[in-house]
Amino acid sequence: MGPSGYLPLIQRLGSISPLRIVTRTPWARGLHQGLLACPRTRHQNCFPGQTSQPHSGLGMEAALNQHIQELSDPEKRLLNKLYEGLIQGQRASLAESITLVETQHPRKKELAQVLLQRVLACRREQEKRNGGKPLAFRVGLSGPPGAGKSTFIEVVGKMLTAQGHKVSVLAVDPSSCTTGGSLMGDKTRMTELSRDMSAFIRPSPTSGTLGGVTRTTNEAIVLCEGAGYDVVLVETVGVGQSEFAVADMVDMFVLLIPPAGGDELQGIKRGIIEMADLVVVTKSDGDLVVPARRIQAEYTSALKLLRKKSKSWNPKVVRVSSETGEGIAELWAKMAGYQDAALASGELLARRRAQQKVWMWSLIKENVLQHFQNHPAIQAELPHLEARVTRGAISPGLAADLLLKAFTTSS
Repeated sequence: MGPSGYLPLIQRLGSISPLRIVTRTPWARGLHQGLLACPRTRHQNCFPGQTSQPHSGLGMEAALNQHIQELSDPEKRLLNKLYEGLIQGQRASLAESITLVETQHPRKKELAQVLLQRVLACRREQEKRNGGKPLAFRVGLSGPPGAGKSTFIEVVGKMLTAQGHKVSVLAVDPSSCTTGGSLMGDKTRMTELSRDMSAFIRPSPTSGTLGGVTRTTNEAIVLCEGAGYDVVLVETVGVGQSEFAVADMVDMFVLLIPPAGGDELQGIKRGIIEMADLVVVTKSDGDLVVPARRIQAEYTSALKLLRKKSKSWNPKVVRVSSETGEGIAELWAKMAGYQDAALASGELLARRRAQQKVWMWSLIKENVLQHFQNHPAIQAELPHLEARVTRGAISPGLAADLLLKAFTTSS
């Protein structure tokens, strides 16, 4: 269902006016009135290019004071502590901030949005001083199991930190059905990089999220950039739905493949190859050099047959070896070339703007579904209708129509 398909359902959420929907929580009311300020400039206007003009009959300063009063003193101290630590690049503050945005606690989710708005506002200031250019390069990395993603990330990360970059790695792991925690433990497989003070590694359990990419991964990227990390690497769990999700939050999508051949390549979907801005053949060393060259030639030919998604960049296929380091420097040079080309053409900024809209609708769909499932009328009818569907007494489509009717009439 596209965004327009959800509008009727959204409009039925208790017959609430749009303004009340937007301002139903303290932090949302703050956003609506333009109340959020960076702790560093609490007594000044944090939004670049704006002046303190009245909004809804209130001056900016009065509106700010009204919003601040809605937070308790411990909440104010927590947000200020997290933000100050974040902009100073403290890894502990960044980790605690990401934990805050990942929480399911209603009040803490509100605090997380206040923190995010402060980070976003000050990042806009920094980007304005940078000529409107983004401060960080976001790269999505994926590939089938056994492609050597973690080893590759560690080698690339160490090279970048040696060059003076600050690198953050968001590794999206499958969740344990028992504890809900990460299964693969990517951080434990990047021992050298995890000890590097210019690097930050954060494994995030999917917690059952379809596609592997958590709903808060996009917000974690914003926090990493706020902490001064200029290269953000997002690693996904494999080849499947997650690649389509991660491609909607990064500037460049890189597909890593092992030097396999024939039947193994059939498992990599054409749609994922079409999304790739760069294809990297890993483990190109020793006895695998010849197979790696063959795979490189096959993918180079295949990419020529696919429709271009960018006017400024042609997807390329490169070979690297994380064991010997061969091709790593050349690979980063190509990635930097992509970034320069996308910035010069305006495609990178246009892509980011489109991604924000996609993720807004993704969160709307998730929240609308949650509201629907928690509605008293649905909870009363759902067990009965589920039982009838499993017995084959009614079709799933009819059950869905009956539930939607119960929802709309009771609202």
